[in-house]
Amino acid sequence: MSKAHVTSGRGFASMDEEKQREIASKGGRSVPKEKRSFSQDRSLASIAGRKGGQSSGPGRPA
Repeated sequence: MSKAHVTSGRGFASMDEEKQREIASKGGRSVPKEKRSFSQDRSLASIAGRKGGQSSGPGRPA
């Protein structure tokens, strides 16, 4: 059986690695630092982190 994998050619995963890196590198630069709410108010980040841990459900690792 061949290791070749047929894909639809759509989506991030089907792009070549160079294109993926190019797109992914833009993620950290998309919003200016002064407009990122967590960089302005660290307590917001703390609250959001706690909410995320609670959302994972009881008995499940956060």
